[in-house]
Amino acid sequence: MSAATRIFYGWYIVAAIFLITTVTSGLAFYNLSVLLNAFVAERGFPVSLTSAATAAFFVSGGLSGVLVGRIIDRHDLRIVLISATIIGSACLFSVGYLRETWQLFLFHVVFGFSYGASNLVPVTTLVTRWFTVKRALALSVASTGFSMGGIFISPFVALSIERSGLSGTGPWMAAVFFLGVVPVTLLVIRNNPADLGLRPDGGAIRDSAEPHDSGPSVSYDDAKRTVFYRSLSVAYLFILGAQVGAIAHLYRFSNLRDGVETAALALAFLASSSIVGRFAGGWIVLKIGVRTFTLQLMVLQGTALFLLAFAERRVTILAAVVLFGVTIGNALVMQPLLIAEKFGTREYGRIYSMSQLIATAGVAGGPVAVGVLYDLAGNYFWPFIMMSLATFAGLAIMIFGTRR
Repeated sequence: MSAATRIFYGWYIVAAIFLITTVTSGLAFYNLSVLLNAFVAERGFPVSLTSAATAAFFVSGGLSGVLVGRIIDRHDLRIVLISATIIGSACLFSVGYLRETWQLFLFHVVFGFSYGASNLVPVTTLVTRWFTVKRALALSVASTGFSMGGIFISPFVALSIERSGLSGTGPWMAAVFFLGVVPVTLLVIRNNPADLGLRPDGGAIRDSAEPHDSGPSVSYDDAKRTVFYRSLSVAYLFILGAQVGAIAHLYRFSNLRDGVETAALALAFLASSSIVGRFAGGWIVLKIGVRTFTLQLMVLQGTALFLLAFAERRVTILAAVVLFGVTIGNALVMQPLLIAEKFGTREYGRIYSMSQLIATAGVAGGPVAVGVLYDLAGNYFWPFIMMSLATFAGLAIMIFGTRR
């Protein structure tokens, strides 16, 4: 096979990340809504208390991401991925034994640390290292695993818990988490294209004497002083806070309004529409730019959450969920793309992880806010209205704070 027709190894990295994100999102991110419902229904924990534990998951994950961002800029990323996966598997194995409040919070804190160390920061760092020109396409394909996990894993977890409870479901969740990440990390993942004598996007280093244009190269100290960076981080505090708050309660919301079948379908529809939206987004970004597309996503998310507040029957619930799902994967991908486009890859891990940590305040507060508002109102109408307003607040910050 000639060099011209040989598949660039970066696409094998993308495939590996696809599998890793499928497993981690299916058993962690999308699964939080399922676990929240199970902890309330099976163990009798209050909704607000379980929501607070879910918030602890995201806080821990954000702090973990900052630590990981520093480590992977200097050391082998595979060590972090494997260590985090072992910890996460142990956490999932333990869900059948959780009975006390302190155990509930300890589970979410440790599991959140594992998720933060095995998900967004390391996988987006890998893609930004391996791709420059085709970064948006590569990240869109790789991160599609986030949605696939919601389709092929979370609904089965929900059904398993309904039939076998947390005790019967925990062991196989732990096994899938470990086997879905560790082998592919060892066999496929490599830190940088230079480790294999390659350049980002393809081609051997020795094949060209021309310098490779890697785009901007901004340090974290310089990046954090910019209005763009601060505005983006705060805008995502509102956007992801509203998004994750709604996702964390979506299963229970749908279950209360139209039963467990609608709830399971809601998770599947959410993930499916996220996949379709992500692939469409990868094409649209090439036409209109990352920032413009991000602003459009915010409008769509705010509208979808507003419609969910009024949805009562299966058709209207699933229709609003599809609209909401289109924004989920895309919004998640746009933040690292905006950061890489503006500041480059020089200290990307640290820059992105700190921005994500700021957004984590919203991510952690979203589920809690929805839970508290539910306890006060006795229904999910006002919680989803507030999440819609939070999204539009993030939109306003993004519009005025990131103008070039």
